[in-house]
Amino acid sequence: MNHVVVVGAGLAGVRTVEALRARGFGGRITLIGQERHRPYDRPPLSKAVLLGNADNSFVDTDLAALDVDFWAGVSAKSLRKGVVETTEGELGYDGLVIATGAEPIMLPGDGPQHVLRTLDDAHELRAMLVPGARVAIIGAGWIGAEVATAARRAGCEVTVIEAGSAPLATAVGTEIGARTERWYDGIDLRLDTMVDSVDEGGVRLVGGEFVDAHVVVTGIGVRPAVEWLAGADVDLHNGVVTDEHLRASLPDTVAVGDCAAWWSRRWQTRLRVEHWDTAINAPEVAAATLMGEEAVYDPVPYFWSEQFGHMLQYAGHHPAGERLLYRGDLDGKWSAVWLTAGDTLAAVLAVDRPRDLVQGRKIIDAGHRLDTERLVDPDVPLRDCVV
Repeated sequence: MNHVVVVGAGLAGVRTVEALRARGFGGRITLIGQERHRPYDRPPLSKAVLLGNADNSFVDTDLAALDVDFWAGVSAKSLRKGVVETTEGELGYDGLVIATGAEPIMLPGDGPQHVLRTLDDAHELRAMLVPGARVAIIGAGWIGAEVATAARRAGCEVTVIEAGSAPLATAVGTEIGARTERWYDGIDLRLDTMVDSVDEGGVRLVGGEFVDAHVVVTGIGVRPAVEWLAGADVDLHNGVVTDEHLRASLPDTVAVGDCAAWWSRRWQTRLRVEHWDTAINAPEVAAATLMGEEAVYDPVPYFWSEQFGHMLQYAGHHPAGERLLYRGDLDGKWSAVWLTAGDTLAAVLAVDRPRDLVQGRKIIDAGHRLDTERLVDPDVPLRDCVV
């Protein structure tokens, strides 16, 4: 293998480059990035950058020192075995890393709608969050809640429109999402409300009501950025289908990051996780696989969110759980834990209880059973609930 092409210059792509060099790959590496910026982290965009606490989140890596040919502002158009067709022409390869990430889902309508996915998005939106501005945010998921936090802090008049019956309902379920409704103090939270279109001057709801807004932010999720692979000999289903080694169906090809749907031995299902932790850790396995080593990617998924003065941290895969229990009082710091039929821990969501997250993640990884009577006592550390 003499030439590896990495399509996607986000965190997952850059970390794969670093992992290849760390493993001794001495051949040519070309990194293709759609944006003209140097690689950066995405989580701070909805936190530090949007709040004005930072202007960028560039990744601390030296591509020149890694001897990487960085094609900034270049997009992949199509793929056939051994060749990536780009906006700058054809590029041959021996090994391919697909790390094209995901792109926001937009809503119908002719009015301007903003998303928060890129550094430019964050700067553009930050400039619009000024005192008195009417901001309509569509979607009360992780991004919607974080944008609402920044908008409220900036003194905006905020309306959040959510199709579900509670915030975060899609992410962690209605019951837990309902626990966060009280955080929307001073915000017009519209639940069970569908959007018909984004028009000039605001949002048209199903039923005809119009919500006036100077700024409309759409935060209803993302889809894997794999359209350029439509004609390629690559299995696609909710992203690039890979095995537990992150190996795609096309020879000498791996996928990593938001666009990779990998097989989890732990959960016995296919997962696609759109979070920073995956972009940080999966590249080690992707690089090893590309170099012919036998590495397995089977993490306990993890992510976090900062919203309305609370730190939410999640680890695990809650669809594997059958029971939901709580630790702590709703008015204070609390955690939700999902248990399997055998009382092993499937997932934990910690709200301002970082110790529960750290210990819970280790317990999930080890597969320990828990004493449920001790578990519901918030004063008992999770690790002391192991049977």
